[in-house]
Amino acid sequence: MAMSLAGQNEKQRVASGSALAAVGLTLFKLVIGFMTGSLGILAEAAHSGLDLIAAIMTAAAVRFSDKPADKNHLYGHGKIENLSALLETLLLLFTCLWIITSAIRRLRSGNIEIEVSPWSFIVMLTSIAVDVSRSRMLSRAAKKFRSQALEADALHFNTDIWSSAVVILGLLGVKFGMSHPALHWMVYADAVAAIVVAVIVVIISVRLGRRTVAGLLDEAPEGLCEQVSKIVLGVPGVRGCRQIRARHSGSQLFIDLVILADGTQSLQKAHALTEQVGRAIRDILPETDVTVHPAPS
Repeated sequence: MAMSLAGQNEKQRVASGSALAAVGLTLFKLVIGFMTGSLGILAEAAHSGLDLIAAIMTAAAVRFSDKPADKNHLYGHGKIENLSALLETLLLLFTCLWIITSAIRRLRSGNIEIEVSPWSFIVMLTSIAVDVSRSRMLSRAAKKFRSQALEADALHFNTDIWSSAVVILGLLGVKFGMSHPALHWMVYADAVAAIVVAVIVVIISVRLGRRTVAGLLDEAPEGLCEQVSKIVLGVPGVRGCRQIRARHSGSQLFIDLVILADGTQSLQKAHALTEQVGRAIRDILPETDVTVHPAPS
């Protein structure tokens, strides 16, 4: 069963809103970064630029994935979401690698190139507020529509909250370390914290990447075949089931199976039984495309 038009519009609104927020944050950080000369904020502007690319990619994927099936794409276009999630995960890993490399370079050189000003805190606090809002919005939509593309986008912007918080801690550490010579080592706090956060994000990204690859390879969700078998065998008139196959295409779940039934019954009764089996599965797994093949027991 295809997603409703209202659901498709809601997904597209969420993805488009995320892209617009990324545009605003990127421009804001660029302006403040050049005004204050803060390399830390300019680095965050570059990070937001990557977020903008990811958000645009997600918005496009969500829009195209909701296109109905056609003669060349018999299972619809849902795999575009899986592919988008994989590309965004790779982009996120690249960002983490860049953060770790930059932090290690800063620790080795000992050069602290962060300037502290009120505007520095304003732009980063604004970034956190916006990222919290859109991350929650994307997470709710991802769970509601089982969208890997929106889930990857939510993860991306959730990491921005941590990276922005790290920049703020770094600014505070630099300010405190420069004001208290005995605690000069605190000027390196931002680099150390950035490495820790980046490593955590890498672990989360790898987990998401595994699920994305599993979707692209049509890996059946764990325990789903057993669940379907239990549902089917509970339908009166079904004597057995076999060849259960399940696959995700974006948010759409496809299931096909063979049921064993009385071979002497009429074709009309056999067809009615397959319809009953399909309804029983959709009662437990809504919006699932179910194909049932009858066979004599």
